Amino acid sequence: MNGLLPGDIITRDVCIIGGGASGTYAAIRLHDLGKSIVVVEQNSVLGGQTSTYTDPASGKRTEMGVVAWYNNEIVNNFFARLNVPLKTTDIERAGFTALNSIPVDFRTGELVTDVYSGNVPEGLANYIEQLAKYPYLEDGFDVPYPVPSDLLLPFGEFVEKYNIGGAIRVLYIFGNGMGDFLKQPTLYVFKLVSMESMQAFKAGSFQSTLNHNNQEIYEKAQVELGTDVILNSKVLSADRSGEYAEVHVQTPLGLKCIKAKKLLLTIPPKLENLEGFDLDTNERSLFSQFNNTGYYTAILKNTGIADNTEVRNFGADSPYNVPVLPGPYFLQASGISGLLNVKYCSPHPVSDETAKANIITAVQKLNTAGTLNTTTPEFVAFGSHTPFEMTVSVDAVQSGFYKSLYGLQGLKKTYWTGAAFHAQDSGKLWAFTEKLIPGIIDGL
Repeated sequence: MNGLLPGDIITRDVCIIGGGASGTYAAIRLHDLGKSIVVVEQNSVLGGQTSTYTDPASGKRTEMGVVAWYNNEIVNNFFARLNVPLKTTDIERAGFTALNSIPVDFRTGELVTDVYSGNVPEGLANYIEQLAKYPYLEDGFDVPYPVPSDLLLPFGEFVEKYNIGGAIRVLYIFGNGMGDFLKQPTLYVFKLVSMESMQAFKAGSFQSTLNHNNQEIYEKAQVELGTDVILNSKVLSADRSGEYAEVHVQTPLGLKCIKAKKLLLTIPPKLENLEGFDLDTNERSLFSQFNNTGYYTAILKNTGIADNTEVRNFGADSPYNVPVLPGPYFLQASGISGLLNVKYCSPHPVSDETAKANIITAVQKLNTAGTLNTTTPEFVAFGSHTPFEMTVSVDAVQSGFYKSLYGLQGLKKTYWTGAAFHAQDSGKLWAFTEKLIPGIIDGL
């Protein structure tokens, strides 16, 4: 084995690549079913887009990533399994309003005075009425063929067609990270701003952790899985041609070879993430078609903005005042005095350095325009959720892309899950992953 010592060879039933929401869920479920597993994660912790910041001075916490989950069976069972108590959360306080909300166009830093005001209840009712026509979208991308034409419309056209404009401000908040929201095909808006999310919003049934630490479920999973989690590691190569899949991984303790009967890949299937994998022509063709946005989250200090103030991005001259991106969606109170929560999106990925520089510029423009007495902020924490909102062209959707993508399941000892296969939504990904488990354990 290329000079590896016996202790450097790890043999398991299943090797899971990626320790985010999908990978962690799969690891616990397979562990409970008596299967041997190993999780390979590039970051220093499990959790993916769930990221909790703890202020060292006060001990208070704030969420930089996932803020809430649904109140449903799969969510409740997973949290109960890891003994993490939940509570109903006010989603408005979790990230949607502040005591003093200021509409600003971040391109100029100027106050937006002519704000679109539509009939929100009517717009939401019309949106939900249309969404109800496509119940299969709640479970994945099993669309019928030919694909319904409305799903392929740019969402802005769909909004006009069905008089949904009054709800845009609510919808694009749930659709943060989608990039150019009104130009995205309606299919992808429906996937992210789903029926379950709308029902939870109307019912006020979203949940967060009782201990104000959404990272807690992943911390407990990591403790339970112990040495079966390999952190700060990178896959160098994967060969699925033999009796076992062989995955060579660079770890903090050196090179390891994982021999597994099955692989479960949960990472975004972009070609740059799969360098070294023995992709066949079909896999390479499918994965090369994905596009994605850039989505970034940060905690700022020394902004000069009061704790009770939210600055929200409104396009002064855009339809429905939808934010013109790239730019921040908002600068928002974090619940920790002196710290602001920021979400920044670009229709196309940018470097972390570019995102940071643009966030600082956006804050400074508020002062230059005379809107607020801001200063030059400093980053307390920063995270990238890129690649986010992975999509393909409407031509690809019409041509059966997702049928072909789902056809990869089980081939070459490999199963696939994660947002590209369903939605940017932890609870939905747990449900999607659960349906893969019978196939994964078959024959083990």
